[in-house]
Amino acid sequence: MLRPVKLLFNVNVAWFFISHRLEIAREARDSGFEVHISADVESQEEAELLRREGFTFHRVRLRRGGLSPVYDLAYLRQLVRVMGSVCPQLVHNVTVKPVIYGTAAARILGVPRIVNAVSGLGHAFSGLKRRRLISYVVWAAYKLALGRADVRVIFQNESDAHTLVAAGVIDVRQVVFIRGSGVDLKRFACTAEPPGTPAVVLPARMLRDKGVVEFANAARILRSKGHTAEFLLAGKIDKGNRSSLQASDISRLEHETGVIWLGHVSDMARMYQESHIVCLPSYYGEGLPKSLLEACAAGRPIVTTSVPGCRDAVRHGENGLIVEPRNPEAIAVALGTLLGDQPLRKKMGMAGRQRAEAEFDVHAVVRATLDVYRSMLA
Repeated sequence: MLRPVKLLFNVNVAWFFISHRLEIAREARDSGFEVHISADVESQEEAELLRREGFTFHRVRLRRGGLSPVYDLAYLRQLVRVMGSVCPQLVHNVTVKPVIYGTAAARILGVPRIVNAVSGLGHAFSGLKRRRLISYVVWAAYKLALGRADVRVIFQNESDAHTLVAAGVIDVRQVVFIRGSGVDLKRFACTAEPPGTPAVVLPARMLRDKGVVEFANAARILRSKGHTAEFLLAGKIDKGNRSSLQASDISRLEHETGVIWLGHVSDMARMYQESHIVCLPSYYGEGLPKSLLEACAAGRPIVTTSVPGCRDAVRHGENGLIVEPRNPEAIAVALGTLLGDQPLRKKMGMAGRQRAEAEFDVHAVVRATLDVYRSMLA
């Protein structure tokens, strides 16, 4: 009998894999792949969940934020050790450091097939002066990691692909477009908005660059103008991210602006059912934010910013409104427009659901990803 193909996912942290890549791993397992996952963990429950799924989990330690030659070299050594023990035929790297160092480890060991997923270029490519050094370093590292004909690069939006192709980092023939991580259309069902006081939710980790502070200030502006609504923050503090707010920061925002922090919400489908508007005012480009795909599926209108990824999930005036980043006044105007017009909210919500059904179904994302694997193996 033929031995199963060994597939190794390298991801920064296990909860991200569970949230964004679990369905792909399940389909690969059910298709006969032997699935291995290397990642750091924030709790042992994450590792146990993956093992219960029938995957082999390899704990590696990774400092996600910033550049540190000492820690990053240690991470590379761990990846070489894991790959040396697994001997995968195919490696799928996801997020920046796993892409850079996972590709390096695969080349050291002669792994023949590499898939790299670019989940947004983020702040390193924002053009801000204080980011230029890290931008140059990440750009050079991406060129080394991505710029070979035997590597396939999955992008979630056209802007990111255009940026790297135009800069000569990759060849256009390496590019594969897959629309985000997808959304479960049955779980995130489209429901009528609930009666009562409108609820506006920001579903994201409590990071500054998700626009949490601007959202809170927009809430304050709207309240000062007489709008009655609940403004909710649904997400956890991310201690591994340098952009993360602290509990004291969020408490101050609650006190000063009236927003309500819910912390981590395990049932986001219900969260959307109980909300009226979804807002994600990110500063920097994202791949294709999963929260916005879920909002589309749930039939909720969206207010987001004109950055890559976010603007790819929303057609301005169709299933939401797009504003410039870092502008609480513009966020307030957009939210005020939707708060004052229930028929518009319903119309945009239905348009979002139609987009989700046509473009964002998780099953289509899974099939497209497995097709990439099979084409490389062939």
